Amino acid sequence: MRDRITGSKALMRALQAEGVKTIFGYPGGSIMPVYDALFDYTRGEKKCFDHILVRHEQGATHAAEGYARVSGEVGVALVTSGPGVTNTLTGIADAMLDSTPIVVIAGQVPITALGTDAFQEVDLVGVSQPISKWSYQIRRAEDVAWAVSRAFYIARTGRPGPVVLDFAKNAQVEEIDWEPKKVDFIRSYVPYPKPDADAVRRAADLINNAKRPLALVGQGVELGNAHEELKAFLEKADIPAGRTMLGLSALPSDHPLNVGMLGMHGNYAVNLKEQECDVLIAIGMRFSDRVTGNLKTYAKQAKVIHLDIDRSEIDKNVKTDVAVVADCKESLPAITALLSEGSHSEWRESFKPLDELERTKVIEPAIHPDHGPLLMGEVVNAVASQADDDAILVTDVGQNQLFATRYFKYRHKRSICTSGGLGTMGYGMPAAIGAVIGGGWKAGGSKGRQVCCFMGDGGFQMCIEELGTIMEQKTPVKMILMNNHYLGNVRQWQDMFWMRRKSFTKMMNPCYELIAQGYGISYVAVTDRADLAAAVNKMLTTDGPFILECAIKEEDDVLPMTPPGMNVNDMMLEI
Repeated sequence: MRDRITGSKALMRALQAEGVKTIFGYPGGSIMPVYDALFDYTRGEKKCFDHILVRHEQGATHAAEGYARVSGEVGVALVTSGPGVTNTLTGIADAMLDSTPIVVIAGQVPITALGTDAFQEVDLVGVSQPISKWSYQIRRAEDVAWAVSRAFYIARTGRPGPVVLDFAKNAQVEEIDWEPKKVDFIRSYVPYPKPDADAVRRAADLINNAKRPLALVGQGVELGNAHEELKAFLEKADIPAGRTMLGLSALPSDHPLNVGMLGMHGNYAVNLKEQECDVLIAIGMRFSDRVTGNLKTYAKQAKVIHLDIDRSEIDKNVKTDVAVVADCKESLPAITALLSEGSHSEWRESFKPLDELERTKVIEPAIHPDHGPLLMGEVVNAVASQADDDAILVTDVGQNQLFATRYFKYRHKRSICTSGGLGTMGYGMPAAIGAVIGGGWKAGGSKGRQVCCFMGDGGFQMCIEELGTIMEQKTPVKMILMNNHYLGNVRQWQDMFWMRRKSFTKMMNPCYELIAQGYGISYVAVTDRADLAAAVNKMLTTDGPFILECAIKEEDDVLPMTPPGMNVNDMMLEI
């Protein structure tokens, strides 16, 4: 007997075959047949998916990103055509720059209406191709199983990224004989290149002969699940390691070889030491401009080894002496096997005076002030000191992001969700929803990992509608709103580089307490540091979602800072 089903039901079966558990979505006209099919798969005996109704399609993509970053699985967003899918483009671009595996499935007008300017028609493949790993239009129901399997294979393999499926309405309603498909090979696509043995040997030789080696650890270690391989590599050769913002939880904060965060607002010692090391080992990172500063002067004294799964990153920004193109889970052990037991105690000791200088001039005043208004650093420190050991940090973008990433503690892998490459304001709240679910929380079931989401007043208002999703799902997101009535990061740059001309960065804000009441979310405001620890404790011990609003000093500046376009060793400890 033939198993004859619609293209929409074929999509349900194909998603089930890929192990999808959660879908973040928003229905509409051109995706309605799929939502009708989804009805049976979210309840009763057939239930295999949880559908999270977001309040904006951009929120669906960021929630899918947060889910993917924490769970290690592919995040899924389901939306309608036209404005529904154009609202996802920011999230797709964000996922592309940050190598986050998501699949966005969008409705489309029937193929007979394509090119007619039909209601809510948009050339999704055309607009999404430059910002996605693969974009494809499903025109026939018989192609559903193949397209979905291929989409997930591309999204999750190699250097992960976003994939877009444009699902024509006629293909959603056509009937076919169901036949499952499994794509695990694509000609000319080599997701896991094998490390070249000669390159591995040359890399090991450089490291064995190094006097001042320095590792730069990126998110590639997290994506490759190479945490233990990284530690074995660093410990055998005694190599200090800095971490990019997206790679912060690739190595625990308290690991003795961790020397801090790289980049424009990273730690002082590791940034200066990039200009003194003799061998620089980049592991799963892309030499972002926010890490390198002025490329003309960056690490010119060093031999550069670059380990990356993506060949296009090699020599793109920084010229390498040895490149090992492979998954770091494979390349790191291959190099480690050829390393001598190293000892670089004198080199590592040379970081300490610089660390102490930063601690005295920047860190202590930021996290332990004794007077004046609340500071962002002390709020982050107060939360970090009480949060669970495996707590997940989610941030929005701006000063809240920079303070939070600097002063949070990372003890567990996959513990940070933040928008790195695109710097997307409005990312934080929906990403935190996805992180909660990706971290194992289930309504009425598993508690999951604790999620602390730091936001400024600007970013909070860019995604404020997702409070409705949090209200409906009761997702226990702990939201820390650091309110300084400014677009703080832009204000800081205006003060530093634009003669203190604060052009449209001052914000008039609503009453967040009333907003919290409207959504039925627990809320506390803190204006006095004497009340901070107790308020944080209340937030972390209260069941369900919580908003902690902190009244922050209006002109609180993030330091250290390397001014844009300057050399990394021009980092400033004070303004």
